[in-house]
Amino acid sequence: MTYSQTLDYLFSRLPMFSRVGAAAYKADLTNTIALCSAINNPQTTFKSIHIAGTNGKGSTSHLLASIFQTAGYKTGLYTSPHLKDFRERIKVDGIMCDEDFVVGFIEKMKPLIEVINPSFFELTVAMAFEYFANKNIDIAIIETGLGGRLDSTNIIHPELSIITNIGLDHINILGDTLEKIAYEKAGIIKQNTPVVIGEYLTATKQVFINKAAQENASIFFAQDIYTVTNHLYQHQQLDILVKRNDENIEKIYSLDLTGIYQTKNIVTVLEACHQLKKMGWKIDDSIVAKAVSQSKKLTGLNGRWQCIQENPAVILDVGHNVDGVSQIIEQLKNTSYQNLHIIIGMVKDKDIDAVLEILPKNARYYFTKAQIERAMNEVDLANLAKEFQLNGNIFYNVNRALQQAKENADIKDLILVCGSVFLVGEVDY
Repeated sequence: MTYSQTLDYLFSRLPMFSRVGAAAYKADLTNTIALCSAINNPQTTFKSIHIAGTNGKGSTSHLLASIFQTAGYKTGLYTSPHLKDFRERIKVDGIMCDEDFVVGFIEKMKPLIEVINPSFFELTVAMAFEYFANKNIDIAIIETGLGGRLDSTNIIHPELSIITNIGLDHINILGDTLEKIAYEKAGIIKQNTPVVIGEYLTATKQVFINKAAQENASIFFAQDIYTVTNHLYQHQQLDILVKRNDENIEKIYSLDLTGIYQTKNIVTVLEACHQLKKMGWKIDDSIVAKAVSQSKKLTGLNGRWQCIQENPAVILDVGHNVDGVSQIIEQLKNTSYQNLHIIIGMVKDKDIDAVLEILPKNARYYFTKAQIERAMNEVDLANLAKEFQLNGNIFYNVNRALQQAKENADIKDLILVCGSVFLVGEVDY
């Protein structure tokens, strides 16, 4: 098969969560174990860091990958979903995996695929582990796909586990309370393996403490260890002043990820680095400061308050649930613009009412959808939005909506595209 034919096989043959939603989720690790067993368990040949959470795990993963790369370690990075290119999911030192490897791996695994019928995600996890093993990496940063306890990535035994935060997302799969979701995310906590919790809530803290005690795992709550004392958002840079509470010393970190929600991710990353240094990883503070200033460049991360045009400004952000959109709204409060244009499309299994309720009513809206089965119809979205006093026009695809927004906008206006990772991924730029 050619690379194009291989992707067609992957996307059409295997159940894919982005396309069909919960039907693609398999609540056990049987297939992942079988796939990895067939290729001699590559996940046992490299060290790793495992990251779960409702929001922020993608940014945290890329920030840590940038730090290890800057320190000179050969670094694997597995994340999902991709925005433009399937190979974004599997990178070594910021470079996407080879097309030939993808083709060869699928051809090799095809007989087993036909027998066990794995999901798209189960297969790509095994693919990533094989690629990292072949590349003889020093460490892999592994982001969970969904949940943690039964996530396909949860067959690794990492150096460190990280849980960024807990919010009400994927409640049809993970549970309808914060405690239930926290329990699923806490499933990545391993025996005798330290865990860093980025943010906790009253409802979730004890869940993490109980699981860590059960696994004899040291637990560290980053929000209690650090305080962000100030931040300054400037164009293409976010300066964050952070104090480690037990030292009472403030340090400034300049991030090229400019979303103000990075003020939460940075303390998670700093505590992760603190624990990793105690294990012998050579990632001192000068390396951390340098790495976070160029994480987009080093890792190729896009879609996090990403500016793709000036005058008018066009911003892409993959925020797609209540917590993520709340952070976008906070960012807007710290951003100067004349008029606000919001291009939005969402998938059907999110809490759409809760998102629409918090969106600004003084914006001009462009309702659209990603070209996937899970996407909510743009007409239905627009009609629902009217109930929340959000008004605008309807567009079949995001690029037509963006074209119209540019025609409508003055040079001092801001155009924001948000609501779905898949919608952002379809923007042409």
